[in-house]
Amino acid sequence: MQGHRVPPSLVHKSLSIALEVAKYPCEVIVRALTQLMGVSVKAAVQFDVGVPLRVVEGVTLPSLRSGQVKVELAFSGVCQSQVMEVRGGRGEDKYLPHLLGHEATGIVREIGDQVTKVAVGQRVVLGWIRGSGLEEPGAIYEWQGQKINSGGVTTFSEFTVVSENRLTLMPEGMPMDVGVLFGCAIPTGAGLALNEVQIESHHSVVVFGIGGIGSIALMFAASKGPKKLIAIDTSTEKLDFAIEAGATHVINAARSDVLQVVRDLTDGHGADICLDAAGKTATIELAFKAVRRKGGQCVFASHPIAGDTIEIDPFELINGKALRGSWGGSAIPDRDVPRFFQIGVDSNINLSKMIATRYKLDDINLALNDLEAGKVMRPVIEINPNL
Repeated sequence: MQGHRVPPSLVHKSLSIALEVAKYPCEVIVRALTQLMGVSVKAAVQFDVGVPLRVVEGVTLPSLRSGQVKVELAFSGVCQSQVMEVRGGRGEDKYLPHLLGHEATGIVREIGDQVTKVAVGQRVVLGWIRGSGLEEPGAIYEWQGQKINSGGVTTFSEFTVVSENRLTLMPEGMPMDVGVLFGCAIPTGAGLALNEVQIESHHSVVVFGIGGIGSIALMFAASKGPKKLIAIDTSTEKLDFAIEAGATHVINAARSDVLQVVRDLTDGHGADICLDAAGKTATIELAFKAVRRKGGQCVFASHPIAGDTIEIDPFELINGKALRGSWGGSAIPDRDVPRFFQIGVDSNINLSKMIATRYKLDDINLALNDLEAGKVMRPVIEINPNL
């Protein structure tokens, strides 16, 4: 408005508004602005199975419903579950197109009605295991006029809308990057070792598959001090990691008769406990064979391809062997996230080694490929590492 004088009354009114806004914390101002204007973000979207994810700009977040929370993400983990979803290993996908990811850390930016568990500005862990709080259906995003579905939690985006019960407050002292492990890998892996079984000092424990879940199970099993802790994998690098993490023995499954070596290490009886996280029906069967009769326990948290089945000898069951699956390590996030974090601190468990390889959101498909190929333990996506 060049050449026009602004009326003093308008200047005074503008200053009054500015002074009034300045009274509020920054996050409150951000929340108000995001309510007035839709938030548009970068996200990795699955448009079809068997093809790479597409990283697109301009995905619009919906307004919050009761029980939902908007989170700005710092880091996201990548799990074998996402590899299976992208590759079509879970069968027909009725929800395409949709977002992915189920473990992350971030900061709460907005809360919906009736949300009481978290507040704006708090640091949180996002995970797929339900905790306390409201359960809400997945948010519906939009991109170029197309609906983009999501679940109760998704994490491959700059901001996300999640159900209240998929959030856990971060314990004091937990780093944002390490915190992503507490959304899936640690509840499941540590839960295998600490919730599903009771490891005692005289026990022999075997862990099949030293990936994201198996390595965590191994480290937390080591914190219980079993007499023998045996790690099994086909990767020399992962077996080297297992020794550093507390394994007393390692077996390279590509070069050894696994069942015979386990029996040799356990005086011919078999292991007291086998924990399987290798993700294959063959390793579940092998782990069951490797436990002893009269009390041996085999627990698996692996997720084979949809439609695959296992075959076991029922005579071994009536001889006292037990076989069961684990849903997320039977973890209760509100109880176990702070509990497992404190055990990790007290036992000097070096969780940072799990997340040594970092990727940008634009490189999400490389992260999936590297995880599938066994090149990394747990890929971490840096979304906004400065939060």
